[in-house]
Amino acid sequence: QALEEAQKAIQQLFGKIKDIKDKAEKSEQMVKEITRDIKQLDHAKRHLTTSITTLNHLHMLAGGVDSLEAMTRRRQYGEVANLLQGVVNVLEHFNKYMGIPQIRQLSERPGGPSNVLRDACLVANVLDPRIKQEIIKKFIKQHLSEYLVLFQENQDVAWLDKIDRRYAWIKRQLVDYEEKYGRMFPQEWCMTERITVEFCHVTRTELAKIMRTRAKEIEVKLLLFAIQRTTNFEGLLAKRFSGCTLGDGTVKKPEVPPPSTNPFLEDETGTETDEIVIEKSDTDKPKKPKVPDNPFHGIVSKCFEPHLYVYIESQDKNLGELIDRFVADFKAQGPPKPNVDEGGTVLPSCADLFVYYKKCMVQCSQLSTGEPMIALTTIFQKYLREYAWKILSGNLPKTTSSSGGLTITSLLKEKEGSEVAKFTLEELCLICSILSTAEYCLATTQQLEEKLKEKVDASLVERINLTGEMDTFSIVISNSIQLLVQDLDAACDPALTAMSKMQWQNVEHVGDQSPYVTSVILHIKQNVPIIRDNLASTRKYFTQFCIKFANSFIPKFINHIFKCKPISMVGAEQLLLDTHSLKMVLLDLPSIGSQVVRKAPASYTKIVVKGMTRAEMILKVVMAPHEPPVVFVDNYIKLLADCSTDTFQKILDMKGLKRSEQSSMLDLFRQRLPAPPSGVENAGSLSLSAPTPEQESSRIRKLEKLIKKRL
Repeated sequence: QALEEAQKAIQQLFGKIKDIKDKAEKSEQMVKEITRDIKQLDHAKRHLTTSITTLNHLHMLAGGVDSLEAMTRRRQYGEVANLLQGVVNVLEHFNKYMGIPQIRQLSERPGGPSNVLRDACLVANVLDPRIKQEIIKKFIKQHLSEYLVLFQENQDVAWLDKIDRRYAWIKRQLVDYEEKYGRMFPQEWCMTERITVEFCHVTRTELAKIMRTRAKEIEVKLLLFAIQRTTNFEGLLAKRFSGCTLGDGTVKKPEVPPPSTNPFLEDETGTETDEIVIEKSDTDKPKKPKVPDNPFHGIVSKCFEPHLYVYIESQDKNLGELIDRFVADFKAQGPPKPNVDEGGTVLPSCADLFVYYKKCMVQCSQLSTGEPMIALTTIFQKYLREYAWKILSGNLPKTTSSSGGLTITSLLKEKEGSEVAKFTLEELCLICSILSTAEYCLATTQQLEEKLKEKVDASLVERINLTGEMDTFSIVISNSIQLLVQDLDAACDPALTAMSKMQWQNVEHVGDQSPYVTSVILHIKQNVPIIRDNLASTRKYFTQFCIKFANSFIPKFINHIFKCKPISMVGAEQLLLDTHSLKMVLLDLPSIGSQVVRKAPASYTKIVVKGMTRAEMILKVVMAPHEPPVVFVDNYIKLLADCSTDTFQKILDMKGLKRSEQSSMLDLFRQRLPAPPSGVENAGSLSLSAPTPEQESSRIRKLEKLIKKRL
C-alpha cells in the first residue's frame, strides 16, 4: 500500500513539472514577441551610429587630404606636419574598407599621407644630410621602442632559451614595415637594412648585459643553441641585405636590388634544424659551413665570445672522458691482432681522436676565430700529450733485465725454432702498431697545426705551435725503435757471450760457420721479417731500425772479438770466416726472409761495410806474425789506422804475447805513430783505413780459397 502511494505521488510530481515546463516555454515565446521590435531597433541604432561615425571620418579624411594638398602647394610644411599625424590616424579606420575603390583612390591622391611622406623624404634627401640622418634615427627609434619594452632584462622572454622570439619579432616588424612604409622612403635610404642593423646592435648590447648578470646560469647546450640560432639569423641577413649601411654611414645604393620587398618570408626549415650540439653521439652530424664574406657575421654573435670559456671547458671534459674511454677499451680489447698482409695496424683510437678534434675545430671556428681558438688549441695540446703517454708509451711492453737463465752449453746446443727473444710475436706487433700510430699522429698533428693557423685570426697565428706535441710523438717513435733494437740485441747477447767463451787457441781446423753465428742468424730471421712486415707502411722507420741495430750490434761484436783471447792462427781464420758470414747476413738484413729482394739502403750498407770491415781488419792484424815488430806495428797502423794504444793493447792480448813483449811493442807503437795527417798524406791514410767493398770481397775470396786448400 505504501509503495502504491509513493508511485502516485511520483506521477503527480511529474505532472506538475511538465506543467511548469510548458508554462516556461509559453512565457519565453511571449517575451520574444514583445522584444522583437526592440531588438530590431537596437541593431538599427548600432548600424546607424557606425555609419555616422564612418561618414564623419570620411568627411575628416577628405577635408584633411584637401588641406594637405593645398598646404603642400603653398609649401607650408610646418602645418603639414601638424595635420599629417591626424590624417594618418583617421586613415587607420579605413584599413578594412580599402577594397572600396573610392576609399583607395582617396588614400592615393597626391595629398594622401603616404604621398606627402614620400615627397617630404625626397625633399629631405636633397637637404643637409644631417636632416636625413635625424629623420632616419627618429623613425628607427620609434620603430624599435616596442622591442625594448617586450624584451627587457627582467622579462622571461629575454633569456637565451627564447632567443628565437627576438628574431621572430624583427621578421614580423620588417614585413609590417614593408606593407605600411615600404613606398614612403627612397630606396637608396635602405631603411629595411638600417632597421635590422640597429636591431642587431641593440640585441647585442642587451644580450651582453643579461649574460653578464646571469653568467652562472649559462650552460654549454644553452649557449650553443643561442649561438647557432644567432648565426643562422646573421646568415639570413647576408642573403637579404648587401651590408651597405655597415660602413662609415655613407649610403650606397645596392648593386642588385632584391627582387622581393618582403625579406623574411623564405623557408627557414633548413637553418632551424641545423643546430650545434656537444654530445659526442651528435658530433657526427655535418656542420653547416660558415658563409664566406658575410658582412653581418658577428654583428650579434660577438657578444657570446666572452662566455665561450663554457664551451672550451666542456670540450676539455669531453676529451678527458674520450681518453679514459680509449684506455679502458685498450685494456678490454687488448693489443691489435697481428696483420702481416696490411702491415702495422694503426690504433683506431687515434683516428677517433683526430676526427673529434676536427669537429671541435670547425665548430669553434663558427663560434669565434679569436682567443677561444687559442684556448681550444691549448686543450688539443694537452690531450695530444695525454694520448702519447697514456695510450702509446703506456702500452709499450716493458723490458726485463733477466737473461732468461740461458747457459753457454744450452746456447751452443740450441736448435732451430727455440725462442730466445724476450718479446713474443704479439708484443713485437704491438710495438710496431704503436710506432705506426705515433707516425700517423705526428703527420696528422702537423696538418692540424696548419688547419688551426688557417682558421684563427691573422694576428694570433704566431701563438699556435704544436712542435712540442710533434716532438712527443717523435720520442714515442724513437722509443719504439729502441725497444725493437734492444730486443734483437738482447737475443743475440748469449751467442756473443758464447763466442767470447770459446777456446779459440784450441781450434785445430777451419770449418763451417760456428754455432753462435747460426744462433745470431736464427734470431735475426725470427725477428726482422715480423718487424719488416708490420712496418711496411712506414718503410723509413724500418730502415732506422736496421741502422740502429747495426750501430748497436757491430761495436758489441767487435768488443766480444777482443775478448776472444788468446787465439791461434787457425782460430783467427775461423773467426774471420764467421765475421764474413755475419757481414753477409747483416748486408742482407733489410730483405732477409722476404720473397721480394730489395736493395738495402745505401746509408745502412755503408754502416755495415765500415763496421764489419773493421772487425775483419782486426782479425787480419791478429793473424799477422808479430816478428819483426816494426813490420807488425806498421801493418797495424796501415790496416786499422787506429792511434789508440788501448786497441793495440787488446790485439796484443789476443795474440797471447807476454807482458815484456807487449811493453816493447807498445813503445815501438808510440814511436811509429804518424804525425797528424795533412794534405795528400791524409787522403792516403784515409784510403788505407777505409778499403772499398770490392777490395774487401777480393780479400775474402782469397781467404776462402785458402780455407778450401786446407780442407
